[in-house]
Amino acid sequence: MKHIIAAGLTAACATTGAWAQSSVTLYGSLDAGIAYISNAGGHSKWIMEQGNMQPDRWGLKGVEDLGGGLKAVFQLENGFYTNTGNFAKSGTLFNRHAFVGLSSDKLGTVTFGHQTPFSFDVLGPLSTAYLAASWYAFHPGNIDELADTGVVPFDNSMKFRSASFYGFTVGAMMGLGNTTNFSTGKTLSFALSYANGPFKAGATYANEHNRTPSIVTTGITNFQGVAAANYSASKVENMGAGASYQFGKLLVHGLYTRVKLESAGHSDTYQSYDVGANYQFTPFNSVSGGAATTTLAGRRWTQFEIGDIYALSKSTQLYVNALYQHANSNAHAAFFTAGVSSGRNQTIVLTGIHHSF
Repeated sequence: MKHIIAAGLTAACATTGAWAQSSVTLYGSLDAGIAYISNAGGHSKWIMEQGNMQPDRWGLKGVEDLGGGLKAVFQLENGFYTNTGNFAKSGTLFNRHAFVGLSSDKLGTVTFGHQTPFSFDVLGPLSTAYLAASWYAFHPGNIDELADTGVVPFDNSMKFRSASFYGFTVGAMMGLGNTTNFSTGKTLSFALSYANGPFKAGATYANEHNRTPSIVTTGITNFQGVAAANYSASKVENMGAGASYQFGKLLVHGLYTRVKLESAGHSDTYQSYDVGANYQFTPFNSVSGGAATTTLAGRRWTQFEIGDIYALSKSTQLYVNALYQHANSNAHAAFFTAGVSSGRNQTIVLTGIHHSF
């Protein structure tokens, strides 16, 4: 009887293995170093910086082959701070990604959960901040949602990304507010991207309701009739387009984003123009840089960034960055998350180490 049971279990395991192959991947990134900020609140400061080259995070990715080109997929990702060990968003474990869905080789992927918008997926990789690997180089306030912060991902969302057809990929996404008022907290967005050899391009559009963009980090204290720290937009239209081209060792890129913010009868437009280039001197060493100019409510911020990355291995890199920002007479300089300058200029110099697993 024991032999019969053992044979039955062996056959069941073999059948299960033939029916579906599954895998789960643990991954992550840690990044830390030292930074000098010339002016934050009227004083210079030295800080231990973290998440500059890539955000600190860890996560799990899973895939199960269901046969016939169909797969079940999931991803859980937590953002945290290497320098303190704290969650990037207090009280939320999987604050960057938490979704599950199905993927078809022929049609594409549909997922459900807490997910990043197309501005992050499609436009972010075409920005100077991403390609020059410096968190501070994202545009003031991250109003265009190119970086994944605590207020950027869409909750209760359904997302579709098509398979690639002759290099083209399309996407659509809806987030539900989960209230009795269907429009409250609702988001709707679309994306088109193209990749063919050295050329990449993308465009996105999103209509978002009841969002809380981080206006206060731009140095604006009052916005559309309320304190900037308490500002919530009843409606946000976020759109943009960008492209990059690889000329051998030289990569050039450009990006435009436009965000219309509406609340209580007020309307303001946030715009950014972003260009840059990367050059791979050796397989281990690359230099990158870029410039961006951003406007909102009569204010302008113009910033420049240059950096060098030296790879010790595929997983570990050393980096150094220098950034400078100048604001017009109506604004204070305010690199993203660096603290608002008391004047019109701000400089950041930093160096650190990044490791991924």
